[in-house]
Parts: sequence; structure tokens; C-alpha cells
Amino acid sequence: MGRVVHYVSHGTPIRPDGSQAFEPTCRAAIIAEAHDGTDVTLCVLNPSGIFFHWAAHDPDGQGGTWHWPERV
Repeated sequence: MGRVVHYVSHGTPIRPDGSQAFEPTCRAAIIAEAHDGTDVTLCVLNPSGIFFHWAAHDPDGQGGTWHWPERV
């Protein structure tokens, strides 16, 4: 707990033409609770505020999941 990770937002619903008003975006998050090896509760830091969200680990970064920050 307390580790910084990346949360990928869902984005807005997909429109009939296949576009989205807001695409999935990577956000900073802090692990607030670990449920097992990959499922966690996150405190997600958004420009408009924070929220808590349960998320599964996905290294490919699908919407609604978390992953470790990329090494630079």
C-alpha cells in the first residue's frame, strides 16, 4: 500500500461513429488497499479531484485498470 501507480481512465462512451469525446487517459494513483496480487483499491488523482476505485492490474493499459509506471 502507498505505492504510486498509473490508472487508465475509461474515457467517455463510444459514439455510433466509433469516436469518443474523451479517450482513456493515464492518471497518477496511489494504492490504498491491496485485495490480492493484482486487484487493488486506488486513490486516483485527477485534475478535477480525487476518487477511489477498485481496479485490476493490466500491463497493456486497458481502460479501468492500473499498471506500474514505465521506466524512463
